[in-house]
Amino acid sequence: MAKIRLFIDHPLAAGQPVPLASAQAHYLSGVMRLKPGDAIAVFNGRDGEWAAQIEQAGKRGGSLQIAERTAPQRDPPDLWLIFAPIKKARTDFIVEKAAEMGAARILPVQTDFTNSERIRQDRLQAHAVEAAEQCGGTYVPQVEDLQPLSRLLDGWDARRRILWADEAAAGPAATLADLPAGPWAILIGPEGGFSDSERARLRGMDSVSRVSLGPRILRADTAAVAALTLWQAELGDWRGG
Repeated sequence: MAKIRLFIDHPLAAGQPVPLASAQAHYLSGVMRLKPGDAIAVFNGRDGEWAAQIEQAGKRGGSLQIAERTAPQRDPPDLWLIFAPIKKARTDFIVEKAAEMGAARILPVQTDFTNSERIRQDRLQAHAVEAAEQCGGTYVPQVEDLQPLSRLLDGWDARRRILWADEAAAGPAATLADLPAGPWAILIGPEGGFSDSERARLRGMDSVSRVSLGPRILRADTAAVAALTLWQAELGDWRGG
């Protein structure tokens, strides 16, 4: 099994040549010291994982030759993560772990108490790609640009339920086994919590389930991982059988 995996935004098929972006070619040749003829694994988020051979790689770009498919496409469950951005490194952590843990879509939102007023969507998307490359996944979640939580809720499709991790509900950890299957979104708030008006709106939505993540109030990045773990274990693709 090739140890190096690359996300290639290009159709993949046996015998097909695939171009490398300059940054990818530099990574293979300049960082990993690979040479023409060496094997790597590639995926595009749609067609599974494929074995590929380096044809050329240099500072200005390169190319691969696709050999054969080595793993089928594995899409995550229909789960979104909605979160309020925090400090840069911790926001990066949330995106990376969401990609590793099987979120299908990642939506940063501006809440009344969100500390960050802007994000670099392209940089966060690159973190999601890197996480998928490193964890063996064949799917890369789309990271959306920052938008107000109120706007997102204005257009919300009630068929997708929201699992609201409310720090004010601290107590015994939630049991999700009784919740219905289907499309879901996990909602994690900012470091300062949700405002009274946001709480009132969320409580008034029939599609929202308010849950506790345990007896202690968690940091936002920890809460994202905890909520993803709970959902995946009870309703997602971590379940056995």
